[in-house]
Amino acid sequence: MTLRAIGARVGVAPALVAHYEPVMDELIAATFAAITTAEVDDVADLVGGEQTATDKLRRLIATLTEPGRDDVTVVWADAFSMGRTNESLAAAVREVMDRWQQLVGDLITGGVDSGEFRTDDADDVAWQFLGMIDGVNSHAMVRYADTLDRGRLVRRAMENELTLSRGALHQD
Repeated sequence: MTLRAIGARVGVAPALVAHYEPVMDELIAATFAAITTAEVDDVADLVGGEQTATDKLRRLIATLTEPGRDDVTVVWADAFSMGRTNESLAAAVREVMDRWQQLVGDLITGGVDSGEFRTDDADDVAWQFLGMIDGVNSHAMVRYADTLDRGRLVRRAMENELTLSRGALHQD
């Protein structure tokens, strides 16, 4: 990613790009944050409302494992890799991951509070959930185990973690 490439892509001179964002690492971090913050907001809206916690979790799993999200999975994978040497990007990744952790942790806590889920550590289960999502979606990027239903794997693991009956998170 260069100023010249960005300028060419949006049809402006590289100097104009540099004028508004002179540090490439910060431009990359800001772009990542804009894309992924919008993602969290969209998903939060999708799983909000008057649904049961089980319905919310079912919808969350379906949304985060659908093939149409592969473009944002690539953004995350690149950010995890590039964040090793770009501290601005690493900070942005951590900030957005905190938002994901909060969203999933609150969903699970709500399920525990309503008696739908059983766990003694909602935050731990939320981290496990996020790790599974990152893992199955990363595998999908390289078409590893292409015939597996990513959502099925995550649903089954979450049913076990939250002491739900087998099939409770199955999509109709």
